[in-house]
Amino acid sequence: MFFHFFRCAAACGAALALLAGCSKSVQTDEPVRAVKLVTVGMDRITAGAEFAGEVRARVESRLAFRVGGKVIARQVELGQRVKAGQVLAQLDPQDYQLAVDAARAALIAAQSNRDLAAADFKRFKELREQNFISGADLERRDAGLKAAQAQLEQAQAQLAAQGNQAAYARLVADAPGVVTAVEAEVGQVVAAGTPVLRVAQDGLRDVVFAVPEDRVAAIRPGSAVEVRVWSTKATLRGSVREVAASADPVTRTFGVKLALAAKDAPALGTTVSVLPQALDRGGAPVIKLPTSAFYQQGKSAAVWVLDSASMTVRLQIVEIATADGNEVVVAAGLQPGMRVVSAGVHVLSPGQKVTVYRETPLAVRASSARTPAN
Repeated sequence: MFFHFFRCAAACGAALALLAGCSKSVQTDEPVRAVKLVTVGMDRITAGAEFAGEVRARVESRLAFRVGGKVIARQVELGQRVKAGQVLAQLDPQDYQLAVDAARAALIAAQSNRDLAAADFKRFKELREQNFISGADLERRDAGLKAAQAQLEQAQAQLAAQGNQAAYARLVADAPGVVTAVEAEVGQVVAAGTPVLRVAQDGLRDVVFAVPEDRVAAIRPGSAVEVRVWSTKATLRGSVREVAASADPVTRTFGVKLALAAKDAPALGTTVSVLPQALDRGGAPVIKLPTSAFYQQGKSAAVWVLDSASMTVRLQIVEIATADGNEVVVAAGLQPGMRVVSAGVHVLSPGQKVTVYRETPLAVRASSARTPAN
């Protein structure tokens, strides 16, 4: 019985000890993180401002009929080359031909009236020389002749105008080029001045691109620009020919046109990269860090700076200027010589102790991987 009492006492003591241990909180030290570091130093920007552009013709005309009517024929297709004087489209000329016939008939009538007035004036002039009529009668015949002559000239002008109207029913190319757009089809009724075709004339070529408002002031007409063709990787030289005076109402960017030599210009519509030398910042000394070194602190960017004496890290707010390839240019907040954490920034906390991460040499890894298993 004594033995049984001793066992019960021992069990109660163990239970009390377990309860006492559970009542105390277990304190664990924060782990020491291994981090990669990079030393802040001055570097140079390698990338400049680059924009996407498109090759276009220097002169691209939207051709339209000078009179209205129904389109009955279109002799060209999209992308087709045309020559100067080539007929591109045609309207129904029936009404204009009737107007020409009416003007021709009016001309014949005016011609007959003029001839009759001329014959009367000649006869009355002979009678006046013989004193058979008065001078007033001769003057009336002279005025009638002049009126008939004016009517004849008016009829001639009307016939010429109606002839022009009939000729305007044919749309003719002004210069050689390429059809870049078709804006009207056969059977469509168009008004005078309605665009029917768009033709890019042969000759000089331009590169058109858009520049944001904060950079357009640096681009001046005549400044040099480097153009890189996206498809062939060829590099061309051009110069700024024109800068838009106002921003686009939708994109709020300014259009810029570059002049290219006709012999070097790529095909129309080619995509190119434009690098204005006025915006080239290559060679400027700056502080650059990899993107993995940055940590978002509220609305600001920050990095972890190492305190070498205590081997702890602290959060440093920085100001970002721009990007340079895969690196970020820091405008303010860092000084050369600082050591910044470049990996593992999201698992750190202020004042945390860290160690410098050291990679295992590849030779050691390779030798351990080749060790045969017994």
